Amino acid sequence: MRIVFGVGGNAIAPRGRPNTVADQRAEIRKACGPLLDAAVDHQLVITHGNGPQVGMLALQRGPEGHQPLPLDVLGAETQGMIGYLIETELRNEMTRRARSLTKQQRAQARRAGVPVRSGAGQRLVTTVLTLAEVSLEDPAFQHPTKFVGPIYTPQEAAKLAAEHGWTFADDGGSPRRVVPSPQPRRIIQVDSTKQLLAAGHIVICTGGGGIPIARDARGSYIGVEAVLDKDASSALFASELRADVLVLATDADAVMVDWGTPRARPLEVATVAELERMDFAAGSMGPKVKAG
Repeated sequence: MRIVFGVGGNAIAPRGRPNTVADQRAEIRKACGPLLDAAVDHQLVITHGNGPQVGMLALQRGPEGHQPLPLDVLGAETQGMIGYLIETELRNEMTRRARSLTKQQRAQARRAGVPVRSGAGQRLVTTVLTLAEVSLEDPAFQHPTKFVGPIYTPQEAAKLAAEHGWTFADDGGSPRRVVPSPQPRRIIQVDSTKQLLAAGHIVICTGGGGIPIARDARGSYIGVEAVLDKDASSALFASELRADVLVLATDADAVMVDWGTPRARPLEVATVAELERMDFAAGSMGPKVKAG
């Protein structure tokens, strides 16, 4: 079975935490056991969000105090950063598991032709820098909805809006930056991923929904100022890969009906028709429900 497992950016960098590299590595470490369990008898593709990480990097000034780097470049940076953390923690978990094997289990594995030495030799893991194509005509460029970065006080948000021209929206009662999130139309590295899966790799890709690119009037690829939705890209990628299962993990306990009101309740099972009649926040749970 082929599984696409999407780990949310907020699941890696939970709200209200300092979110140092050590914090993010610790959160990723928690997920690696279940991920490796899923990969035992199946092909596994791991995608991930990057909203908190892109937002934090965007606060850093460019060379000589200039404006922050463009969002497509920050998307590439976070793909490398988070992919590196996931890959190393997967390899570390494999090492821990190999060391815990009994002599009898090691002998059985060798007779079955399964490598049992510590480290990366047990299973191939590859992180792929992934591009996702969008249309420059997408209306999302005129209506930013994708949350990135941390939450702010109203005073902090007003200051950043004045300095950078950023747009803010309410996220759980606090201002948070929003950026355009156009619909992904094509994941460029689909064929590469298929080849890696066929060769037995666990593949980490489509980080942050993919690095957003588009074609200009001459047909050349250019980066665009946007952050793609990981869930929409994961769903598109799962379809293009002909995956059997799509999992979208986040820091929320459940999809909530009437979220933020006294009537809020978890939604455990629903049909597509039922979901289509419900409203979910565009910058939060809405994309997950739509992608699923």
